[in-house]
Amino acid sequence: MFAILCVTTCYFSTSMFIFVSAGVGKSCLLLQFTDKRFQPVHDLTIGVEFGARLIGIDNNPIKLQIWDTAGQESFRSITRSYYRGAAGALLVYDITRRETFNHLTSWLEDARQHANANMTVMLIGNKCDLAYRRAVSTEEGEQFAKEHGLVFMEASAKTAQNVEEAFISTAAKIYKKIQDGVIDISNESYGIKLGHQTGAGLSGGRDGSASQAGSCCG
Repeated sequence: MFAILCVTTCYFSTSMFIFVSAGVGKSCLLLQFTDKRFQPVHDLTIGVEFGARLIGIDNNPIKLQIWDTAGQESFRSITRSYYRGAAGALLVYDITRRETFNHLTSWLEDARQHANANMTVMLIGNKCDLAYRRAVSTEEGEQFAKEHGLVFMEASAKTAQNVEEAFISTAAKIYKKIQDGVIDISNESYGIKLGHQTGAGLSGGRDGSASQAGSCCG
């Protein structure tokens, strides 16, 4: 149940991914974040899909590069190859399908076995707009996150509720680890690549500011 997120800034580039069981709406989350639109009918991810968006954190331009990995068991070996060199990840389940929550531990253990120890993981309970069909309580999501040292948030790819916040919050935590010296930006195994500051058009970020000054990174 994961999506891989790769964060890139003009100062550095960070990798992240989304990983989850099939059909939890992770591809819709990615589309909502990168394109600000919802596609109600979405084919299952085959292998890996990619998305990117430029944001700002503390007035610093950051490019998020996001890998959406297939949730089917047959593609798990491909998914594992994206764990390495990722700075962050989104672990997603469907609040209306109990089985997707029950599989979280397996996916998380697999990711942590193959990823660097400082990878930031955000747990997302998707489809919170379908609360009347809820099979997993908010408290259960919070407890799982607490037990495993994750950040937790419920979101809706359909209404866009908390989608922006989930991606940017994950990137902000990676950014703080860099500031605190937890992540060595000269070591690409942490999922960070140095870039060149040229001024950038920003969207999102802690201050929500935007600029059209130019482009950043590649």
